Amino acid sequence: MSASKLDLKLAFAMLGVAVIWGTTYLGIRIAVHSIPPWFVTAIRQSAASLILLVYLLQRKELAWINWAHARRQMLLSLLMIVVANGFTTVAEKNISSGLASLLNSLSPLCVFVGSVLIGIQKPTIKGVTGVLLGLMGIAFIFRDGLKDLLDPDYRQGIMIMGFAVTGWSVGTIYIKKHTHKTPNIFLDLFYQFSFSALVQLVLAFVFSGDTDFRTWELQGLAAVLYLGVFGSVVGFFCYHYVLKRVTAIQASILSYFNTIIAIFLGWLVLNEQITIDLVFATALIITGVFITNYTKREIN
Repeated sequence: MSASKLDLKLAFAMLGVAVIWGTTYLGIRIAVHSIPPWFVTAIRQSAASLILLVYLLQRKELAWINWAHARRQMLLSLLMIVVANGFTTVAEKNISSGLASLLNSLSPLCVFVGSVLIGIQKPTIKGVTGVLLGLMGIAFIFRDGLKDLLDPDYRQGIMIMGFAVTGWSVGTIYIKKHTHKTPNIFLDLFYQFSFSALVQLVLAFVFSGDTDFRTWELQGLAAVLYLGVFGSVVGFFCYHYVLKRVTAIQASILSYFNTIIAIFLGWLVLNEQITIDLVFATALIITGVFITNYTKREIN
């Protein structure tokens, strides 16, 4: 009976990761409709920090980490939250949530290429095949849409997503190269969220300091709250639960569902267009990521 209950909890946790993180792209798109992107990210991470602060205080686990460990958390926060999450939010001001999620799904391929270039991973046939499929997917995205790049807003959105993918990929490579077991992942996250909230709040006032708060829509504020509570905190709680019970390779499969859910919700809620080229691009990129990350030995 206990094993059955454990499997049920694991199933709900995996479903939570797939659905929650798949809906964050929709939440961002709704939020930035009336709220400047850097304010969206600053409020989101502030809410996440506050929730983790309460959690750590209740468990009497709030403590200072040494400076070396703190610098590591600040670097990861800068790369994976300020740059990756922040720039994704900024980009969704100009591009669809489905396209943003699809471009973000290229991160594992970028991680593979970067790891090969710096010598922490050997090039493999399946890795190269995965990258080539990913490049074919990009070609399908822009095959009939090169004229869209003449739109400065659209072009800016694509370029910013490039920075977002780079930030996440570099952060992931750093984690792979500097493996470090932490005694309390939630304490680390508290420092990461807090640091990113401060940085993004400064960026918000620098780039959107003249914003009129009265124009912020209630729907947008609700989306930001959802991103903070579910996207940042609950989603990671579920992901951490999953990682403790399955391999990282198995857990990574959930990211494929994130992209599909994001594209579907963008079409269903925001009437974003799904073209045949986008469908082919999604299939090629997801297949490429799967081939690159698939390790039979780890899954068995």
